[in-house]
Amino acid sequence: MIGVSSPFDSVLFLSFGGPDGPDDVIPFLENVTRGRGIPRERLEAVAEHYFHFGGVSPINRLNLDMIEALRAELARRGLDLPVYFGNRNWHPMAEDALAEMYRAGHRRILVFPTSAWGGYSGCRQYHEDIDRALAALAEREPASTTPEGGVLLRKLPQYWSHPSFVAAGADSVRRALESLGDSEEPVRLVFTAHSVPSSADAASGPAAEGGGLYSRQVMAASKAVADALGIRDFDQVWQSRSGPPQIPWLEPDICDHLEDLAAQGIRRVVVYPVGFISDHLEVVWDLDNEAAEVAQRLGMDYVRADTVGTDPRFIEMIGELVQAYADGGGDLGAMGCGDNGRVCRDRCCVPVKRPARPRR
Repeated sequence: MIGVSSPFDSVLFLSFGGPDGPDDVIPFLENVTRGRGIPRERLEAVAEHYFHFGGVSPINRLNLDMIEALRAELARRGLDLPVYFGNRNWHPMAEDALAEMYRAGHRRILVFPTSAWGGYSGCRQYHEDIDRALAALAEREPASTTPEGGVLLRKLPQYWSHPSFVAAGADSVRRALESLGDSEEPVRLVFTAHSVPSSADAASGPAAEGGGLYSRQVMAASKAVADALGIRDFDQVWQSRSGPPQIPWLEPDICDHLEDLAAQGIRRVVVYPVGFISDHLEVVWDLDNEAAEVAQRLGMDYVRADTVGTDPRFIEMIGELVQAYADGGGDLGAMGCGDNGRVCRDRCCVPVKRPARPRR
């Protein structure tokens, strides 16, 4: 059996997934919403957002770009660790990626999640992805459950406060501000992140700490980026809410907020999606289409700043995280870090029970 502190031999780049064509859209959305009883008509309404872009989400291509950059970064650091790609909701699925890794002889695997945050969907659900992939591997490869063939997957910790994540974001905002040009009129900086039900935010973080971890992290990261630019006044809002209107979600929504800014006489706005590391569909639809259309109707100069993506500092940050854990060490007590699907804290980010939907 491989020792607990043995070096790691590979990296799994674990993401959300997205459809690669029109025929994939509904099956992908069914995977995203599995077990939640979402009506078919709601899936079809969301599917129209994907069809607007030919049924293709940019997330897989952007992840592959990051993986290519990460491979070069690991080579630069002298780390001979192959990087594999797996998703929660679409191909390549995490289960298939892990089976491929196992058959290639990999037994000690570092997992980089494409979410910087705490909370259920941002952290704990990635632990569940790992657990599900291991269960699938046990069925395909029974030897993987033996001491001799045992596999260890270690999820890397949350990185929302990492200086390189903040620096890459600050430069993105700086470029967006410069693109507006000089003017006497003030520019309002607005940060966005994916909204979640208020109950889910209240349950985020260790139970003993009183919840609200996710929203607190997003606000802290927004402030760190603003501070790096010397900006004191900014707004932090939310986007991409879904679900029945009677269930409270984190607010305000970006489009509602633009209306409020216009009512205050603000005419120049830069929006930075701090909650996302790449321009996947919820960024390009919610911000580049819906919010941009609202801003145009309101007569605003509106610029959406880039996500960090393949910014060299962000890729270096991933390489730094991998290197810190590659030899079997690293801070095992860091928030989000855990082995083989185990969460980092007792009763941490416990999923909120969804209310039963009425039968039709």
